[in-house]
Amino acid sequence: MCRLGWQGKTSAQRRVTVAGVRNLTQVEAAERARLLDVTGYDITLDLTDGHGNPGDGTFRSTTVVTFTCREPGAETFIETAAASVRSATLNGAPLDLTGFSAEKGLTLTGLAAENELVVDADFAYSASGQGLQRSPDPVDKEVYLYSQFETADAQRVYACFDQPDLKSVYTWHATVPAHWKVISNMPAERSEPAGPGAKTVHFATSARMSTYITAICAGPYHEVRDEHDGISLGVFCRASMAQYLDPDDLFLVTKQGFDFFHEQFGVRYPLPKYDQLWVPDFNAGAMENFGCVTHAEAHYIYRSQVTDFEYEQRANTILHEMAHMWFGDLVTMRWWNDLWLNESFAEWASHWCNTHATRFTDAWTTFLSIRKSWGYRQDQLSSTHPVYTEMPDLEAVEVNFDGITYAKGASVIKQLVAYVGLDPFVTGLRAYFAKHAWSNATFDDLLTELETASGRELRKFAAQWLETAQVNTLRPLVEIGADGTYAKVVVRQEAPAGYPTLRTHRIGVGLYDLEGSRLVRRDLLEIDVTGEQTEITALAGVKAADVLLLNDDDLSYAKLRLDERSMATVVRHIDGLDSSLSRALCWNAAWDMLRDAELAARDYVTLVCSGLPAETDINLTTWTARQAATAVAQYADPAWQPTGWAQLAELARTSLASAEPGSGWQLTWARSFIGAARTPDEQAVLRGWLAGEGVPEGLVVDTELRWSLLQTLASLGATTDDEIEDELNSDRTASGEREAALARALIPTAENKARVWSELTGEADVPNWLNRSLLSGFQSAKQVELTAPYAEKFFDVVGDVWARSDSEPAQEFAMMGYPVYQISERTVQLTDAWLARDGHPASLRRLVAEGRDGVVRAIKARAKDCA
Repeated sequence: MCRLGWQGKTSAQRRVTVAGVRNLTQVEAAERARLLDVTGYDITLDLTDGHGNPGDGTFRSTTVVTFTCREPGAETFIETAAASVRSATLNGAPLDLTGFSAEKGLTLTGLAAENELVVDADFAYSASGQGLQRSPDPVDKEVYLYSQFETADAQRVYACFDQPDLKSVYTWHATVPAHWKVISNMPAERSEPAGPGAKTVHFATSARMSTYITAICAGPYHEVRDEHDGISLGVFCRASMAQYLDPDDLFLVTKQGFDFFHEQFGVRYPLPKYDQLWVPDFNAGAMENFGCVTHAEAHYIYRSQVTDFEYEQRANTILHEMAHMWFGDLVTMRWWNDLWLNESFAEWASHWCNTHATRFTDAWTTFLSIRKSWGYRQDQLSSTHPVYTEMPDLEAVEVNFDGITYAKGASVIKQLVAYVGLDPFVTGLRAYFAKHAWSNATFDDLLTELETASGRELRKFAAQWLETAQVNTLRPLVEIGADGTYAKVVVRQEAPAGYPTLRTHRIGVGLYDLEGSRLVRRDLLEIDVTGEQTEITALAGVKAADVLLLNDDDLSYAKLRLDERSMATVVRHIDGLDSSLSRALCWNAAWDMLRDAELAARDYVTLVCSGLPAETDINLTTWTARQAATAVAQYADPAWQPTGWAQLAELARTSLASAEPGSGWQLTWARSFIGAARTPDEQAVLRGWLAGEGVPEGLVVDTELRWSLLQTLASLGATTDDEIEDELNSDRTASGEREAALARALIPTAENKARVWSELTGEADVPNWLNRSLLSGFQSAKQVELTAPYAEKFFDVVGDVWARSDSEPAQEFAMMGYPVYQISERTVQLTDAWLARDGHPASLRRLVAEGRDGVVRAIKARAKDCA
């Protein structure tokens, strides 16, 4: 699954009593896997109301499960997170349903050597994106369904042994309105009438797979098909979004991915078809259902002009999910301890493929600046944890869908590849896939194959990088002699006091000389950094470079610092570095210094304003501009913030004026100007663009840009609810409703904030898309005083919201409702008082503590900026 870490999205653990699923423990799962083999599922769904119309509320699901038991007479259980069970029989005998609950499932006693369980039940449709999501379309009034089962939500749709190492085969049957399409892991075999206005679609029996990657999607989806290398390819979206679907680009990246992975992995994609659906109201970025991948429509179908920043993110997500077809789907983790390996491998492989097989040849730069920075941020929170973590139960699993599991883990794999060599790594992968295809494996199984292929002992490497937490800082200590040569160069490795591990880093050391306006790399040394100090003896007597860059080529996972000489050169000439990856390392070093209160926010903004106009990588520009806005909003002295916003607005204005009309660069700088605009004059510019006046030549003020303009004006108190309604009337779509809700939530009046807060914290269920829009608009860096009273209110209600909500909206409230912009000791005190109370769920406690971490870091950074 792709998590949108670069947008600040993370996930917390599922609360069993609310989510209605059993909190399966690792011990229970191991015992059940020892006892059972599941030979097949036959699943029949009725997704109609009985009259050929889409169902509402609940749907009927009948599951026939066949399984063997190694100890006849034994007892076990099966997850069934149903609203109600009509009947259940085991080997023909009815089960006692007295006291049934979705959290406990069904108890199975007196098992035979061979068993058949039949469960006929009604399950609830979802509005939270978990289980079988039901999303009405406001354009055509149609209904679209899709499933989302990771980590353990298959039990929300059919009775199942919901753990990854009880793989089986699945035969689906779905009764739907006659005009609908149904998509699952395998192709449909036949369709037959099922009464007035309905049909039943029967699917081929699937290959062996885990429950969490099974899938069923249904609705009047728009479909485009193609074929590549013997694989039938399909792309789907809602009919109302068909005009925006760009199948040529989607198919191109998909085909490039298949060609690359087939060549590298040595094992063909094993299913006859590969369908990808772009679906509404999706919580994550995408999900790797075997042969039936779901993607977030809101992020990856473009109704308006976008830049290569968005196209590269989409390509990376397509390739991330495709990599899972081998790593996760064909060979699956035995238990969720190895969740990190599934996600880290897909994360690494997608950037590897993007770099070599698509037009996004600088994908490793994007990985460093966006994904890896997510890992660094997560790893420095109080909730940090090792990449490899024992998962005692499903609640523990959900905590760790984070930047450590994805980005840090991928960074460790990238370093492992450098450590053993790419060719031995690929050889080991091929052996791993061949040996464990269609079954389950562990990281130790992979290490065994990599050790055999490379001849290197890897357990110590693994322990050092995977079983310890936090990040090291590498700092150069440079002495230059009177003759201009290095007298001594030492790399000092630092570790936080609470996590004192000093690791072995394989790094590149780049030496750059200033030639005119260019910084040319004279030499690249590869060294191993070990312990607290590592002297680079090879540099003794060598002419000092203008820039000495540690971790050049970004082989290791570590924060970097520059020596004074190098920093002075970079501040003036960062655009002189030819390599976008080297520039990204310098930008990241400055960002880390800012966050660690070693660099004042105003100095960081000065660096951005001087260096960014000449940046040639649009991804690096987009991300750095966003970080600069964060620097002003959170890390700058409030008294200086108006100056900072003015500087960023001027940077965007001048860069926009010089950008090629109609280009992605023009759009990038227009977005930056909209984000930085604060003054009456700047508001007037935005108002003019919205009215079609004074628009820069070539800039198309299309649907999405209009909403951005309106939302910014709303946040500044420069628009009305009526104007938002007028805009919505011209865009009465699911996207338009989402954007309008966000714009309304931004209106800066006490009455409006009270309305939004009431909706967020009330008893009524709010669909996941609306919950997200309200939260996104409730707090703003422009409205710190207005929302200050809600800091204390947050701690009064967060526990109640958490207890009664489904997991995704609950965790979003905990993260986005936390008073992140109330940067004061008072907020820290309120948080500490809440944390000191007993009874809070561990996952909620974690998210609130992470909010505190952000405020504490901002307080220190602001003190630096004041100084």
